[in-house]
Amino acid sequence: MDVALGAAVRIRRRTIGISQEALAEQCGVSFQQIQKYENGANRISFSRLVQIARALKCRVVDLMDVLDGPDREITGDLNLLTRMRTPGAIELLAAYEQMAPEARTSLVGLLRAVVTQGETPAKSRQIA
Repeated sequence: MDVALGAAVRIRRRTIGISQEALAEQCGVSFQQIQKYENGANRISFSRLVQIARALKCRVVDLMDVLDGPDREITGDLNLLTRMRTPGAIELLAAYEQMAPEARTSLVGLLRAVVTQGETPAKSRQIA
């Protein structure tokens, strides 16, 4: 749960364009502490979560939303949040949202072809 909450903080922070340093300053902690929160290495206390939510101009429940719901939904949300922590994922998604639908379709097709091509040699080596 710490990882999921930290990922939600990171996604919100990056979505509104605030640096870790700026968030840390508004919360009275070091940017390293914000990194630890975002990575799930340190648990966020409720009082700190309130500060973070205010700095991110959202409600606490907006950040905790991923933790609320059926287990199947939580697993899916955690998987999505984990993927969003991949370097460049948020920037890629932002660019994708700005593309025309036809360009999106073409890009997805290209990426599937690239991934499929990249997997084939690895699978062949594993089988051999």
